[in-house]
Amino acid sequence: MTINPDGIILLEWGWFKINATILFTWLVMFLLTFGSWLVTRKLTSKGTLTRWQNLLEVLVNGIKGQIKEISRQEPEPYLPFVGTLFIFIAISNILSILPGYIPPTSSLSTTAALAICVFVAVPVFGIAHQGMLNYLKQYLQPTFFMLPFNVIGELSRTLALAVRLYGNMMSGTIIIAILLTITPLIFPVVMQVLGLLTGLIQAYIFAILAMVYIASASKTHQEAEKKGEI
Repeated sequence: MTINPDGIILLEWGWFKINATILFTWLVMFLLTFGSWLVTRKLTSKGTLTRWQNLLEVLVNGIKGQIKEISRQEPEPYLPFVGTLFIFIAISNILSILPGYIPPTSSLSTTAALAICVFVAVPVFGIAHQGMLNYLKQYLQPTFFMLPFNVIGELSRTLALAVRLYGNMMSGTIIIAILLTITPLIFPVVMQVLGLLTGLIQAYIFAILAMVYIASASKTHQEAEKKGEI
């Protein structure tokens, strides 16, 4: 029994291979793109809102509220990146209720790619807020000798992001697969529901941690602004 989508090869042509991870990732991307077009094609600020627009506004406002609470900044610059992370991971996990579907987040290659996106986004947002020099100075705090430790810290938290999401999703997949072989149908169904809840929680945690790292990258800039106001 193969539970890692990386090991399921669907198409192979010489060196070119398409495994289940790639296929299911494309599936999620297509659903998000098509769903976004479907929901936003009739947006309006007047009259009665559609149920889909209501759902979209609740979701967007919820994400914006979480970003503002964590960063203490206006959420608009961070909303596209953090919101996309949350929605992609959440939809990837929710679709696990479909027979034959294995969430791409149960592949280390997917979680590593998401973590690398966060790793790149942190200095991008940090430099945008502070400038190159002020951002790089953070790696020398409180002394120059902390430079290698601060760099290691950046790398280790990226690894932790990837492994945390992968470990939680893979463990849930393994437990459900085992229960399907040794217990009646009803118990795995209950575990599947709990797995969906866990998947949503993991999407939330990943997005929150990404926002925490990004917010910390602009911490020095915020403190300087506060001192200037005083």
